[in-house]
Amino acid sequence: MTYPAVSTAVDLIDAPLLYKGKVRELYDLGEHMLIVVTDRISAFDYVLEPAVPEKGNVLNRLSAFWFGQTKELLENHVVHIDVDRLGSIAKEPELLRNRIMVVRKAQRIDMECVVRGYITGGGWRQYQATGEVNGIKLPEGLRKNGQLHEPIFTPAAKNDVGHDEDIPFAKMQELIGEELANELKEKSLKLYGFARDYCAERGILLADCKFEFGILDGKVILIDEIFTPDASRFWAKDKYTLDVEIDSMDKEPVRAYLASSSWDKNSTPDPLPEEVVAETSRRYLDIYHRITGHSLN
Repeated sequence: MTYPAVSTAVDLIDAPLLYKGKVRELYDLGEHMLIVVTDRISAFDYVLEPAVPEKGNVLNRLSAFWFGQTKELLENHVVHIDVDRLGSIAKEPELLRNRIMVVRKAQRIDMECVVRGYITGGGWRQYQATGEVNGIKLPEGLRKNGQLHEPIFTPAAKNDVGHDEDIPFAKMQELIGEELANELKEKSLKLYGFARDYCAERGILLADCKFEFGILDGKVILIDEIFTPDASRFWAKDKYTLDVEIDSMDKEPVRAYLASSSWDKNSTPDPLPEEVVAETSRRYLDIYHRITGHSLN
């Protein structure tokens, strides 16, 4: 049976809402916290209409998959992803199936830990302007989308309202302490290397990705989401090329449509066309299948 896209879970969950982000909603379960991944989609800092069917399911199940794959590398916050264990808290469990994650409550470290294996996106724009990315001097003559000699760690200070702020690693050390910053850098690079190699075996290039970490019982653990199309830039190996905008395996149809439209980027855009929503949904389902080897249902 096919279920409609879920734009919000506020009426589906009998628990206090702690936070409503662009895609995720956090609910208080007392000892633990409930994350519901909706089908909302955002671009250029706007949440768009309509929601994209299956997107939340893909994001949640991909995160669960990767948390399982990386648990030997680093402890994470996952308790379970079984909606039936929520009991009466889930008012309509079938609408929530595959899109919930019960997690341990950790103290979030207000840093976005970004690893770049290729020079593209915001990193490329920095390099064009300064020859550096987050204060890291890179060789001259690099080409857009080129693979870096080794991955680089380029953190950003978290901003829950506007854009996160790219900062040099030395600034991160100042803000959270040298020891913790060094630990996050080491763990981020190790996680990236693991997923890069895993994806490469499946014809996918992991261009860059971001992580969030928290502190629980005095230890650093992995939180939020990991290696999803919303937190990573995936390229199909057979579409990889230099000097152009590569059609990434995520919500690129939405970005492309908005960029080619007459939207001024300063007001709420019109609803997305049906074909753009359908193609975006297909992209998310495809990356899930290619990474896990399974279909969603």
